[in-house]
Parts: sequence; C-alpha cells; structure tokens
Amino acid sequence: MSCEVNNLKFNADGLIPAIVQDVRSKEVLMLAYMNAESLHKTLETGETWFYSRSRQELWHKGATSGNIQKVKEVFYDCDADALLVMVEQQGVACHTGEKTCFHNRVDGIKENQDVQGNCSQVRNQTTDRTPAGAEILYEVYDVIADRYVERPEGSYTTYLFNKGLDKILKKVGEEAAEVIIGAKNRNKAEVVYEVADLLYHLLVLLKEQDIKPDDVFAELGKRR
Repeated sequence: MSCEVNNLKFNADGLIPAIVQDVRSKEVLMLAYMNAESLHKTLETGETWFYSRSRQELWHKGATSGNIQKVKEVFYDCDADALLVMVEQQGVACHTGEKTCFHNRVDGIKENQDVQGNCSQVRNQTTDRTPAGAEILYEVYDVIADRYVERPEGSYTTYLFNKGLDKILKKVGEEAAEVIIGAKNRNKAEVVYEVADLLYHLLVLLKEQDIKPDDVFAELGKRR
C-alpha cells in the first residue's frame, strides 16, 4: 500500500467509512465501510470492495447484480478518517433498484430556523426526484450508444444512424431553428421542449463522431 494509505486512521474495529460518489454527475451514491484489505483490493482491481459489518466479510460491489463501480479516484479527508471514492457506476447503486441509496428526503426544514428532522416526515422521492444535472445527459448518451451498436428495429435513433451523418446534421439544424422560433415567440415551454430535442440530436451527433460528453465538458471547463 502507498504511504497515503498507511496514514489513514481506521476505527477500533479496523474500519473506515467510504462515501461513494458518481464521478460524472457528482451525485452521492452510497456509504459503506472498508477495512485495510478491502481498500487494498479496491485499489488493486479498480472496482469497489467493502467490508460487511453484519456478515463480517468482504464484498465486491456488483459481483452478483452486475452493478459494479469502476473506481476513478480516491480521496481522504483532513482527519484521514474517511474516504471519498469517485466511481463510474454501472447500473444502479442501491439494492432497492434506486440510482442512489440516498433517495429518501426528510421534510420539515424551515428557512432561517434550526429544526430537527421529523422522522414522520421522511418520504421516498422515487416518483418526483429529478436526475441531477449532467447525469441525465450521460444516461441518454448511454442509451444512444447502445442503439448505435445494437440497432434495434423501430428505434428512431437507429433510423438516424442508418441514414448517416447528413441526416443527423439536418436534424440538428432543424432543431436549432425550432429553438430560435420558440425563443422569438417568448414561449418558455416551447423553448424547453425544443432545447431537449436539440440536446438529444447533438448527443446522437457526438456518438456518430465518436465524441463523449466528457470531451465537451472538459472544453467548457477550459473556458470557464
């Protein structure tokens, strides 16, 4: 293990909490515990391994479900007693089928007041929770990438790829024009709808050109 790992402070049970975060969307996916061995296996394999306090054994995230986590970076906090693991999540992180384990929200927080969370007001956010920021772009891109390979019949995305670059470019131009018309009409709902169409067709174009959203985000980061 590296010098940094040797400096980590494991608790009396030999464990250290590990917060797992999506490297792309920055969404917090789960909290689990690692011991020295599971941390070593995580660093060695590039996939997350944890220690189960209930079963008292190591477990490989996604070994059964297929929802593995590809580790991109690992950080530790200022006290060296907690880890932040940045991953590319394949599938969902939560055993309930949710994208993240943190899908329940405690309501009752009042502005400018210190209020204790009311357990009676904990509710599941499955039905009204909006995907975080860029996450939905990645999800749509991943579906488009699957369509590019599999080319299922009846898929509009398949149709675009089969027709080729000129058709894709034509659609990008048409959707850009629709955004302009919506904006000129001062119609917010129309602009939102047409921008969504434009973003979809731009993602199709990116895939056709073998460009990933990360490449665009990196360019934006340079300009910021």
